[in-house]
Amino acid sequence: MTTSIQGTASPRHKAAPAVLVLEDGRIFHGRAYGAVGVTFGEAVFSTGMTGYQETLTDPSYHRQVVVMTAPHVGNTGVNDEDPESKQIWVAGYVVRDPARVPSNWRSRRSLDDELRHQGVVGISGIDTRALTRHLRERGAMRVGIFSGNALPDEGTMLAEVRQAPEMKGADLSAEVATKEAYVVPAIGTKKFTVAAVDLGIKGMTPHRMAERGIEVHVLPATASVDDIYAVNPDGVFFSNGPGDPATADHAVSVMQGVLERKTPLFGICFGNQILGRALGFGTYKLKYGHRGINQPVQDRTTGKVEVTAHNHGFAVDAPLDKVSDTPYGRAEVSHVCLNDNVVEGLQLLDQPAFSVQYHPEAAAGPHDAAYLFDRFTSLMSTAPMEGQRA
Repeated sequence: MTTSIQGTASPRHKAAPAVLVLEDGRIFHGRAYGAVGVTFGEAVFSTGMTGYQETLTDPSYHRQVVVMTAPHVGNTGVNDEDPESKQIWVAGYVVRDPARVPSNWRSRRSLDDELRHQGVVGISGIDTRALTRHLRERGAMRVGIFSGNALPDEGTMLAEVRQAPEMKGADLSAEVATKEAYVVPAIGTKKFTVAAVDLGIKGMTPHRMAERGIEVHVLPATASVDDIYAVNPDGVFFSNGPGDPATADHAVSVMQGVLERKTPLFGICFGNQILGRALGFGTYKLKYGHRGINQPVQDRTTGKVEVTAHNHGFAVDAPLDKVSDTPYGRAEVSHVCLNDNVVEGLQLLDQPAFSVQYHPEAAAGPHDAAYLFDRFTSLMSTAPMEGQRA
């Protein structure tokens, strides 16, 4: 949530003062970066050293203020090829030492200019290592960034931060999802049709499927079971997205309708949490979440360890040590984070459905998990046709 944008920022050496205020009262002073104004959101940190453009345009970051742990940000500027959606979704941006001059053959403008153009309030020149350590110890929390030459007193700023909405209980998918269905055609020979429910989908996801001969029908978050089967799908996909999965009752109901038909199903990130709820598991909020492109995950079906891209603050509460009985057959945890044993994937053993909590499309890398799209293709290749379609 961003308010009171004050036009054009000053040149870097004359940047307006800025203050970052956490809801527990910790305050950091720095300089305005991007737009000048006021913004509120949930403070989270991302450990990726590259891929900031993909992070900024990931709809899953809606209403979050992202702290970059890498000290130098903006070195390669902003191009027109790497965005994951049509706009920047982060509520605010926090960097330590922004690049003064971008340098890359694809760069079209500076990151500072892009943030300013899209009205994204940021702050630079603060100790992001200290801020990250604070969030690790205290947990993700509400935050405000205030910039300009006439800032409120600290008590007023803190009061405004504490009035901002929390991420727990937030229902945000419909705010970022497409309003109208659209089609991403298969690249080369069409082999399959997939109905993709957009809960905050990244552009690279349907592209990864298109590379495998899949025609992807991207549907709004409000799509019904009938809408899904109207495209006569060989498989159904549920995307990543922002917010608390405990609020996603509609998506859970729709997924249960797909599971009843035993159509091959694949979900990522928010889609993994939706599958967890559809199977009867609970979800919970992580202390500070997983964000970045260097998270180690083990695929328990193969024993392989992958370096993976993450962006999630919630997780599925499912047992790691046993196979669970669900209304749709037996289910097990297929992937687990090696840092903290958080559930990173689920699979059904009696029908073709699976999900992962991380991002196998990983446009900025790594690409260790790209095989999951092949796994989805294999499910569609081998699944019986009867029962897949309405």
